[in-house]
Amino acid sequence: MDYNGVCMLSFCGQDNGTIDANGRVKFSPRIFSDFKEKCDCEVVLHALPEGALAVYPEDIYSNMRRGEAKPAESAGGSLVFRRNLRSFGAFSSSERISAQGRITIPPAFRERLGLVPNNEIVVVGVEIGVEIWSIELWSEELSKIDEHAIEKGEREMAADLVINNGG
Repeated sequence: MDYNGVCMLSFCGQDNGTIDANGRVKFSPRIFSDFKEKCDCEVVLHALPEGALAVYPEDIYSNMRRGEAKPAESAGGSLVFRRNLRSFGAFSSSERISAQGRITIPPAFRERLGLVPNNEIVVVGVEIGVEIWSIELWSEELSKIDEHAIEKGEREMAADLVINNGG
């Protein structure tokens, strides 16, 4: 993607912002440009169980949902599959980003995710779209990401020592 003459990765980085009194978030020009280029601002909102609101281009969301070859048959035989369908159905919504770069978060989604008007949020690029987090939950998620990376690195180093010491 080209933004102001600079080639940039799509849907990467972090932007701080707020939710206005009407439940709208204004995307940065860079993020808005990514959505305009990728999907002409037609998006799907999905409330994630970890507490963020995913905002994906419609084709990305559709590809994610096509993972099951025969959903009707799977729904008939699996409680877990039906619950997954309910989660996606109840907490997904097609939306359009306005010409001003704003997206309105439905009230039920705001309530579920603790996204309160006039509070600070973080818009996080996730390469296939963005996620909108409350500042508090994003801080907790970053801690989990860091802890996981450290633990994984320590396990890799320990395994390397065992292999290199003939173990």
